[in-house]
Order: sequence, then structure tokens, then C-alpha cells
Amino acid sequence: MRLARKTAIVTGGGSGFGEGIVKKFVKEGAMVIVVDINADAAKRVAEQHGCMAFQADVSKMADWQALAEIVRKTSKHIDILVNNAGITHLPQPMDEVSEEEFDRVMAVNAKSVFLSAKTIVPMMKEVGSGAILNVASTAGVSPRPNLNWYNASKGWMITATKAMAVELAPLGIRVNAINPVAGETPLLQSFMGEDTPEIRAKFISTIPLGRFSTPEDMANAACFLCSDEASMITGVALDVDGGRCI
Repeated sequence: MRLARKTAIVTGGGSGFGEGIVKKFVKEGAMVIVVDINADAAKRVAEQHGCMAFQADVSKMADWQALAEIVRKTSKHIDILVNNAGITHLPQPMDEVSEEEFDRVMAVNAKSVFLSAKTIVPMMKEVGSGAILNVASTAGVSPRPNLNWYNASKGWMITATKAMAVELAPLGIRVNAINPVAGETPLLQSFMGEDTPEIRAKFISTIPLGRFSTPEDMANAACFLCSDEASMITGVALDVDGGRCI
């Protein structure tokens, strides 16, 4: 029960890595708010694990403000924020990605972190404690061709994590990131462009441990970094990638 009596927000909690994190956090004693743009997905996960569901587009300030208001009314504080929601554009040359695709990737992957800082960080400042976890990617460490602007958004998130950590440390707030390698999530096909046994085998061949990451892998790392066991760890971008970035 490493997260007993803690309140957590997990964005993108309706599927994939986010759902795995929700499941782990609840098991470890946290009260979790499952945030997802897909209301049905958020409700499904919340009902399955005894959580609260909240439908939101994390790229919209109004949605973050509404979420912060819900937190103040129900829990009065927030201990953990997991910025997990993310999207990508399909693999293609950088100059062929549309402006609309670029704007959406940056809004969901980068602007959402800014908006969460505007609305949730002040609540953590009020109590002088908190843990923030940004789910970045190995793409921000070892960029892959034809995913240029997704790579850039995750590189931005890693740098933002370190900058946030330095600024918020004196206020008792820790900020870390995890860098997953591709896993069995709704984004997998988008990363690969086409989901075939051959393409999967080629991708897995670049991972020394020889498999995709799982929601459980991410959840275990997230739980540690958000728990008091990691009270001396801030500003870290932890590769959870089976050796992909070695």
C-alpha cells in the first residue's frame, strides 16, 4: 500500500499504459481520478477499479479548470499527477506532416503539461508536497525517422520535466518522467505504420530484452517514482525500454 491515502490524477487512463497505471495505483491504495477524452473508456476503467471518471481533452484549459474544481470539491488536495495522455502522427517524412497534425501532437503531448502546471501545481504548492510524472518516450531520447514531430514533442516533455523539477523542488514537489518503448497500446499501429508480424519482429529486434513494453511495466515504474520510496528522486527521465536506448 505504497500510495495509501493519496489522491492521483491519471490522464489517458482509459486504455494502454494509463489503464495499467490506474490499476496499479488503486492496488497500492490510491484514490484515482481516471481522465480520458473517451468518456466510455474512462467510465469502464473507473467502474472496474472503483475510481472516479472524468472526461476531458487535456489540450483544453477549460477542461483542466473543471478537473481542478472537481478535485477541490471531492478530495480537497492532489498528491500525484500523471501526465500520460499522448498521441502521434502517422509515420511520414517531416515535411509531409500537415500543420493540423503538428498542432494536435504538440497540443496533447506538450501543451497539456503546461495546462496541468497552471491548474494542478498551485494545489500542490498550497500543501507543500506532490509528485508529478510525465510519460515521455524513448522517441525523445533516440528519435526514429518519420516520426519527427512526435519525437520532438517527447523531447520537449523530457526537458520540461527537468526544468519543472528544478523549479518545484524547493516547494516540496517532485517531477519525474518515464520513457517507454513501444507497447501493446492503441498507439502501436500508428508508430509502426502497419501492424504485421514482419514489422513487429523487426521492431522487437531493436529491443535487447526482446519484447514490447506492457502496461504493467509502466505501472510498476510509475508507482515507484510517485511513492515516498522515491522521495530523493526528481528530474529523472527513466528509460523503461528493455535496453532500446543503450
